[in-house]
Amino acid sequence: MTTIPGIRRRRSHGRRPDKAGRLRSLWDASPLTYLTLVVALALSVFPIYWMIVVATRTNDVVADVPPPVLPGGRFGTNVHRLFSTQDVYFAKGLVNSFIASGAVTISTVFFASLAGFAFAKLRFRGKNALLLTIIATMMIPVQMGIVPLYMIMVKLGWQNHLQAVIVPFLVTGFGVFMMRQYADQAIPDELIEAARVDGCTTFGIYWRVVLPALRPAAGVLGLFTFMQTWNEFMWPLAVLTPDNPTVQLSINNLANAYFKDYTLMFAGTTIAVLPLLIVFIVFGRQIIGGIMEGAIKA
Repeated sequence: MTTIPGIRRRRSHGRRPDKAGRLRSLWDASPLTYLTLVVALALSVFPIYWMIVVATRTNDVVADVPPPVLPGGRFGTNVHRLFSTQDVYFAKGLVNSFIASGAVTISTVFFASLAGFAFAKLRFRGKNALLLTIIATMMIPVQMGIVPLYMIMVKLGWQNHLQAVIVPFLVTGFGVFMMRQYADQAIPDELIEAARVDGCTTFGIYWRVVLPALRPAAGVLGLFTFMQTWNEFMWPLAVLTPDNPTVQLSINNLANAYFKDYTLMFAGTTIAVLPLLIVFIVFGRQIIGGIMEGAIKA
């Protein structure tokens, strides 16, 4: 009878490493996982690489079979031709896109974080009804609002002006909802109460306490907003003219020409993609850290 507990103890000690090993094996990547990731990476990168190859060569390579796989040496020449092409206004399109994307990004992050703080931590009458209304705006497709929004721009005299691309998108329902959810989890009520005891005003609490805590979520929202505004095509096409375009409209003007110069189109697309890559490379670590931090808190 005395040996049975010892035997049971030895058996239980022998089982635990096996169970722990099986649990650890669930987190180990298999060769099939690596193969899938490599294939997905290749399929994602190849269109960008092919765009760069064509942008550095002449139009003859587009129809070559097999196509060339190495970049050529005509990228500088094609870029010079791109900025010199009449009726495209590519340089102006770049400037307009930088101004519009930067203004919309800064405004969206500021107003969305301010509204998110108010919905998450302040008490006021009608808060739930207002939040429900903001969430309801996310259910309406953007295409449904183009006609009434265009009529408003005509009434204001903003047609073919850059503010028509900026003002309607200074804040979004998605941004407010995202910042509200993050502020509700990331900022304890005791921290806000301590700031009030120290004599901080409501805006002072937002500026000195809330906004630094919302920095990871603000980075994610800023990247998404910049990318969406930079790639926006339908609304600028409706409200702007070809002589005052964004970068996407400039590329579209190249595609709508009588003779499609693919080298110019892909050179313009390459230049249009570079700012997005630079923004992601510069802020990628902070953005990924913000996403992981939100996932851990959830």
